[in-house]
Amino acid sequence: MNIYAGNLSYSVTDEDLKEIFGAFGEVSRANVISDRETGRSKGFGFVEMPVDAEAKQAIDSLNGKDVKGRNINVNEAR
Repeated sequence: MNIYAGNLSYSVTDEDLKEIFGAFGEVSRANVISDRETGRSKGFGFVEMPVDAEAKQAIDSLNGKDVKGRNINVNEAR
């Protein structure tokens, strides 16, 4: 399942996302989207988890949770 993670702190890295979602199961890929010109985070990213049940648990547990000072938005990517 592909998961959207929004309202991320600009200091969150790919590795941070992988670690946060990894607590709920296997993460095949984690990617924080960054501006092409400046390289600065745009404040959102995507996480791929191969097991849907683990992904749903991560979404339910992490949506609205405080991560590095910001309440993140987590849902299934459209």
